[in-house]
Amino acid sequence: MSKRVRREVMGEINMVPFIDIVLILLIIFMVLTPFLVQMQLKVDLPKSNTVNAVAEDDLIRIEVQKNGKITVGGNTTVNMDGLQKELTLRMGRASNKAILVEADKDVPIQTVVSVFDVAKELGAAKLGIGVLEKAGGGGK
Repeated sequence: MSKRVRREVMGEINMVPFIDIVLILLIIFMVLTPFLVQMQLKVDLPKSNTVNAVAEDDLIRIEVQKNGKITVGGNTTVNMDGLQKELTLRMGRASNKAILVEADKDVPIQTVVSVFDVAKELGAAKLGIGVLEKAGGGGK
């Protein structure tokens, strides 16, 4: 009289081990994330002192300083209203003139965009932007 043990096929998937593995992976990623952020490469971009793409004759430099003073060509000081008139005189009928706007780092971006709008409205071929070096810095 032996008893027969009948085994039935289990029809369900046990999800507990799967959930354990997922949670362990989540914890590992949460711990490693701050280290990965700190290991990012810091890139020091080179600074350019010259504009190579445009000949000096076809370039009009506009300097926008922190106090709102706008200098065209290094020697003519204008306000925002007189900028269009001065650029019209300097650009003439040439369609290949490029405008380089060099602004102080503390100048509001809206001022620089307004200068770009005036230049684009007058038909400047190219627009560029730069940062003014500190005046009286004694070097680079």
